[in-house]
Amino acid sequence: MEVIVKAPRDASIDKIKEKVRKKAPWIIKQQGYFLAFHPRTPEKKYVSGETHLYLGRQYRLKVTEARTNSVHFSGSFFEVQAKKKSSAKSLLLKWYRERAKMKFPEIAEPWIIRFEKYNVKPEAIFIQEMPKRWGSCTPKGKIILNPELIKAPKPCIEYVIIHELCHLVHPNHTTAFVQLQEKVMPDWQKWKLKLDTLLA
Repeated sequence: MEVIVKAPRDASIDKIKEKVRKKAPWIIKQQGYFLAFHPRTPEKKYVSGETHLYLGRQYRLKVTEARTNSVHFSGSFFEVQAKKKSSAKSLLLKWYRERAKMKFPEIAEPWIIRFEKYNVKPEAIFIQEMPKRWGSCTPKGKIILNPELIKAPKPCIEYVIIHELCHLVHPNHTTAFVQLQEKVMPDWQKWKLKLDTLLA
């Protein structure tokens, strides 16, 4: 999952960076291919003692039976109170979705303002489950984000938002698109890889 660049000793750093930048779409495609062979995270059972992610940090899960269904986040653990323990999964996923609806626009706002200089502004930000994508955008400027992103660190969420904002400027993965993404978020590859490995 690493990129090794071999270059002539007298080649300038700028020239090397230019070559790598041109190859960026191909490099990301290859990383995605090899990522498919990485061991997958074991499927969660949503029982007490498990750890679950929120904004990049692990939190212990505590599931108890109660008269009403609720999810409490104390900052050190998730406590799911459920009429039936078997409904813990659906309750926690609903909590994640609600947090995503609240947090994603908040995280996106400063980046949306920053992109106004490119004369683009998203119509809206929507939350939608997508089995194979973190985000997408429509030709009319609607940005769609996967609620699973709420489990990732903030810079990973910012990377996906920036990626989609760049698509409002350059619809396809052209060199101009890659250059813009690099300009706005120079370390985007780091956060993309972190996202793909963390939530694989």
